[in-house]
Amino acid sequence: MPQASALLNVMIAAARKAARPMSRDFGEVENLQVSRKGPSDFVTSADLKAEKTLFEELSKARPGYCFVMEERGVVEGTDKTNRWIVDPLDGTTNFLHGIPHFAISIALEREGVLVAGVIYNPIRDELFWAERGQGAYLNDRRLRVAGRTDMRDALFACGTPFHGKGDHKKALGEIERVIAKTAGVRRFGSASLDLAYVAAGRFDGYWERDLGIWDISAGAVLVREAGGTVNELDGGDFMQTGAVVAANQTLIASLTQTVRGG
Repeated sequence: MPQASALLNVMIAAARKAARPMSRDFGEVENLQVSRKGPSDFVTSADLKAEKTLFEELSKARPGYCFVMEERGVVEGTDKTNRWIVDPLDGTTNFLHGIPHFAISIALEREGVLVAGVIYNPIRDELFWAERGQGAYLNDRRLRVAGRTDMRDALFACGTPFHGKGDHKKALGEIERVIAKTAGVRRFGSASLDLAYVAAGRFDGYWERDLGIWDISAGAVLVREAGGTVNELDGGDFMQTGAVVAANQTLIASLTQTVRGG
């Protein structure tokens, strides 16, 4: 097993602790699928419970760090140079429907630079983790992005906007262009896991718009540490715009150009 740093051990321990009740709740959600009321209240509760655990564990281990969390928003701390970026349940709609593809995502940003990321899918017990300059791992295995160089052989992932959010016509146009040039496109419903899968070489690349920084941050560290590239789709800063594209260093330009319609 590769040796994780003290920082990563803090992040991993927090993710595992938050995941235990989440896994139990997921079992209940599967049972609730057939009920008339449905599991939505249960999912909101699971989300908030996980965020509370993550906030408490990370605060205890690193007092004073700032937070940005999907549910609580910005929580200012005394240490302005360090900021936790947390998504307690990325893939809520999958969770809601009893689909075992969701994750806890934790990143640390230090002086404006993403320095560490942990993404944990408790149902598959897949723990993706990375620290700047130290490589990326899945459990105890070192990760590298896929080595394909031809778009025709490559499999890509994407996200599409939720109802009432984003530009659906634009998103469908992007998918159509990528499908026409590649081995296929998948839409799995968890941005953090899409990026983790790029780092693991399962997907050759990924793009999506209208994301929160909690969706992107940990995955960006993973992809970069696995030898890949993460950019903003239109050339800006993805931490500002939420529009991200990731792939290996050979495919990134072709994927970006195809998505943009160039």
